[in-house]
Amino acid sequence: MFKKLFGKKDSVEQLLAPINGQVIKMEDVPDPVFSGKLMGDGIAILPEEGLVVAPIDAEVVQVFHTKHAIGLKTKNGIELLMHIGLETVNLKGEGFEVHVAEGQRVKAGDKLVTFDIEFLKSNAPSIITPIVITNGELVEKVEKTASTEAIMNETEIMKVYLK
Repeated sequence: MFKKLFGKKDSVEQLLAPINGQVIKMEDVPDPVFSGKLMGDGIAILPEEGLVVAPIDAEVVQVFHTKHAIGLKTKNGIELLMHIGLETVNLKGEGFEVHVAEGQRVKAGDKLVTFDIEFLKSNAPSIITPIVITNGELVEKVEKTASTEAIMNETEIMKVYLK
């Protein structure tokens, strides 16, 4: 009873689209690690341009040295992985520019990564970008957008309810 009365006031996290593009169900991502939700549940976006922004106010907890992925942690502890393209780790950072550093606090809409979309289209199996909740044990449920189009910093792509 007391936990309900005095527990965390913000038990819902709302994530906005970090990319302009087409919304793809995680189950439809052409990579078994993501489609099988082995890293966690979430949503994916097929980008229309080479810009990724923060989907929520958070701390940057990981910037992969290959620049293809960013890890964020929200104020309530939800950990997000944004993985730009599939098998893009093999590009060893080429085509990516990171605009944040580990430990940095970001606000929804802040620029995280820019990338050369044409280079990725030519050199990676796919530019589909999964946005994954990697610590699902904190999550009661996730409501995903019914929209097929994501508008950066506008479309709510996921509403995450915490336990």
